[in-house]
Amino acid sequence: PHPFKLPATLAFPEAAGLPEAVAGGDDDWHEIRYRESPDGRVGHLAFEFYNGAMSTAQCRRLVTAIEAARRRPTRVLVLEGGRDFWSNGIHLNVIEAAASPADESWDNINAMDDACLALLTLTDRVTVAAVRGNAGAGGCFLALAADRVWARDGVVLNPHYRNMGNLYGSEYWTYLLPRRVGAERAREVMQRRQPMLAAEAAANGLIDVCFAADPVGFEAEVAARAATLAVDDAWAAMI
Repeated sequence: PHPFKLPATLAFPEAAGLPEAVAGGDDDWHEIRYRESPDGRVGHLAFEFYNGAMSTAQCRRLVTAIEAARRRPTRVLVLEGGRDFWSNGIHLNVIEAAASPADESWDNINAMDDACLALLTLTDRVTVAAVRGNAGAGGCFLALAADRVWARDGVVLNPHYRNMGNLYGSEYWTYLLPRRVGAERAREVMQRRQPMLAAEAAANGLIDVCFAADPVGFEAEVAARAATLAVDDAWAAMI
């Protein structure tokens, strides 16, 4: 009855009773994955959500994963996001298909905010957002919740909400955006409603750096930079 693109377990209620797959080998696909560098200094948390949309349940699972990563003795945590989309914020299709869209939107935005807060309060190690794919709305600000933001060259960012029904937005953007670009530039970014390439974002201070248009090359460079960051003499001062 609803023309919304949904996760299979919502679109087909009879699938809800299927057992959850248990992570096995490296070839298994899971929305959220965690691995560590051989020396144990760098953790990599990847989350691959379809089209970058994050439902209430997905946001809560990501918070659980961040909390699990917090318990590991790493010095750097890299948030990889998806290859096609880092994140596009809350899941509008799941919201519209819910019995009460208003309640689901409230739950979803709070769960998304919780994911941002989990990163903001992860202060005992350096966090890096490795933006492999495009990011929009709350997904951009989820990335800005990390200490460092590294983006693949060619990635498109839409750090605003106004094209989504003129929404004001959430995800702690009133803290995250001005601390990077200042209050005046923050107002301009949010009012202009224009996409920007990673190179422009880096030039304006919205993100730290962009490099390597090739996804495989980007991931290799991220791993190398994170490893260097983990043994930097200034690591303690960064913390």
